[in-house]
Amino acid sequence: MSRAGPASPGRSGATLPLPLSLPLPLALPGDRKREALSAGALLQPIIKDVGEIYSRLLDHRPVIQGEIRYFVKEFEEKRGLRELRVLENLKSTIFEANENILPKCEQSMHDNLNEVLKRLQASNNMIHRLQEREHEERKLQADKVMADEENRIAQWESFMKEQQNKQAEVDEEHRKAMERLKEQYSEMEKELAKYVSF
Repeated sequence: MSRAGPASPGRSGATLPLPLSLPLPLALPGDRKREALSAGALLQPIIKDVGEIYSRLLDHRPVIQGEIRYFVKEFEEKRGLRELRVLENLKSTIFEANENILPKCEQSMHDNLNEVLKRLQASNNMIHRLQEREHEERKLQADKVMADEENRIAQWESFMKEQQNKQAEVDEEHRKAMERLKEQYSEMEKELAKYVSF
């Protein structure tokens, strides 16, 4: 397709050149910049509107800051007096404890501890006496066992000496009986020898 306008009726197939003042359909590089600038000017209000919508929908900082201010105000105004009352109550309780309860407790503890200390000393003395008695009984029992042991040893030695004496007596009697028997047999042999010779 050529850049000519509509064909004139008188001349068929002939084209007329277009005047230069008419805009051409082809864009030149300088035209692009102008179009971009004009498009940017048209987009600025749209970008601004999108930013506002974004900040309203997705940016929660103003809401959070308002909530923080409200919380701090509530905490400082309402809770502050309550904390002050609690601290005053604690102060009065501590003062009462220091002035009244603590001295009573100290006196009661002092009296009771003295009594407990006396009882402990009495118990300690009783236990000490019981230990001494037990020690003495054990010593007496050990002495008795030792004496019994010495007595048994003495009895055993006496018994062994007596057995040795009896053994010596029995041995002596046996020796004498053997000598008698030997004499008797020797006499019997002599008498037999007399009869055998006949």
